[in-house]
Amino acid sequence: MRLDKKISPLDNVIYRNYRITHALRIALAFILTFLIVRLTEIPEGTWPLITLVVVMGPISFWGNVVQRVLERITGTVLGSVSGLIALWLELYSFPVMLVWCGIVMFVSGYLTLGKRPYMALLIGITLAVVCGAGPGDMKMALWRSGDVIFGSLLALLFASIYPQRAFIHWRMQMADYLMSLNKLYSAWLSPNMLERPHLHGKMKSTMGQMVKMRSLFAPASKESHVPREAFDAIQTLSRNLLCTLELLADAYWSSRESHYLMLNARTLRSAQLLMLSTLEKLSLMLLNGTRGDELKINHELNESAEELKALLVEMNAANHLEAQVYGYVWLSTQVAEQLRSMGDLITMVMQKEEAQNISGKTSKA
Repeated sequence: MRLDKKISPLDNVIYRNYRITHALRIALAFILTFLIVRLTEIPEGTWPLITLVVVMGPISFWGNVVQRVLERITGTVLGSVSGLIALWLELYSFPVMLVWCGIVMFVSGYLTLGKRPYMALLIGITLAVVCGAGPGDMKMALWRSGDVIFGSLLALLFASIYPQRAFIHWRMQMADYLMSLNKLYSAWLSPNMLERPHLHGKMKSTMGQMVKMRSLFAPASKESHVPREAFDAIQTLSRNLLCTLELLADAYWSSRESHYLMLNARTLRSAQLLMLSTLEKLSLMLLNGTRGDELKINHELNESAEELKALLVEMNAANHLEAQVYGYVWLSTQVAEQLRSMGDLITMVMQKEEAQNISGKTSKA
């Protein structure tokens, strides 16, 4: 999968309505599987249908479907073998068969609380399905086992047709989050506002956007083969950036005198416009892919950061140390550096580079 491929208008419509897409996929897969089962007259034909819904239903992302199918097949094979052994033992001794089933269920319950709970659960479920075939009915037990595996493979097939990729969802949601920051920053520092705007609802919504993205990290990492730490680092920077922007707004509106002073400072206004432009460019880069824009963004942010640092030195030399103004300038330099780190990390993820020092970049922000 090409990670920096532009998100097409069709992708945009499908991924924006992913719940409807997911529901349609399951409905069509169920109908087609039902037709296959009915036309081929497969014995115990309910089990492929049940398996299809179990595998595809909870999670639609490609990275999760593959794992669930593999765990389903592994759990099914182990459970089937255990069930066949149980039916064979029942032909000689029913108490021994019960002891065997108790041991298998003990192992299943123990492993359910481990790293592969789904697979462990399916061992117990498949054991129950196979044993329910009847004393010594090996043929029916084998059919049930095969039906479950068949249903898992069909689920994998239908999920592979225009699959829902968590990495694409992450790109779109991250782009939306950066545009939300752009709007917050623009409203907080607008020169047309006479008093600080009340944006608690908007800020809470933006924080909700950031939290929702965490569920995409694991499947996105499996699909893209990008280390999970890269997504965690971007998430940390996203949170830090939101907090820094809020502190920046606090300093901007702290007093009327300092507010007018910062409002008329050319360097600070240029920095504000650059930050807004950078947030928008990073958002577009996530949607349209990297095309060398990251180099221009880095250059502009470096220049802005140097100008702000020079302004801090000038303020120190002039003993102009009004806390609000000094704090605002210092926070502006932090925003510039955080945006630069954000651009670097997004570029690394979309170009599939192995970012060994990602945590270092986060700490610098």
